[in-house]
Amino acid sequence: MSESQSHKRAKAKAAGPSGQTEKPLPGNRRLDAATRGRATEIERSGSPEKLEEAAKRLKASGKPQKVLQVPQHDMADAAQAMRRAGVRGTVKNMGGTKRRSVR
Repeated sequence: MSESQSHKRAKAKAAGPSGQTEKPLPGNRRLDAATRGRATEIERSGSPEKLEEAAKRLKASGKPQKVLQVPQHDMADAAQAMRRAGVRGTVKNMGGTKRRSVR
């Protein structure tokens, strides 16, 4: 299935002018957006399984900053998914107005 326009827009914004979208990862996987020090995954579905998969991709990125960007009503589930995957980082809403740190 192709990506929604909002997903593409969020990826491009997360990568910024010097970043990269669809960064390859081991195991034939891809990271949504990466800059020199930050990995960003956008997951709009809200499914606990998909959120955990996104968190595992962040873990595999090896970047010091890891950001999982989700709709605001999925922020609590996303934080839980990051804990289950053993990833420390930030959960952010799509607008960028709210963020939650996961330790």
